[in-house]
Amino acid sequence: MKKIILPSFIIAATLFLISCSKSSPGNGGGNGSGITFSCSGISPKFSTDVQPILTSVCSINSNCHGAGSGNSGGPFNNQAEVFAKRSNIRAAILAGTMPQGGSLTQSQINAFICWIDNGAPNN
Repeated sequence: MKKIILPSFIIAATLFLISCSKSSPGNGGGNGSGITFSCSGISPKFSTDVQPILTSVCSINSNCHGAGSGNSGGPFNNQAEVFAKRSNIRAAILAGTMPQGGSLTQSQINAFICWIDNGAPNN
């Protein structure tokens, strides 16, 4: 009887530990939403990589997060406004809930998420 219990316990414990592991969206990988990203070899800048995305997709052209926005996320017109909401923006991009009515390209996702993960500098 003891010969059966110990191996069964070891197998059950191993399966439990394996089921608790998950892919971390740290420097690349999945997050359960099917959206992946990779920061390998890129160092995005706000002025050249993130701001154009904001202008074309989030604020000026979309009227969602522009000046005077009453949207719950608020306006995203400059680095300070984006920096203040960076955790929420990151989560929304990875969840696939933003931008509404469209999607970001893989390079836009990489740029935005990696810029945030690098501290969201004003560069």
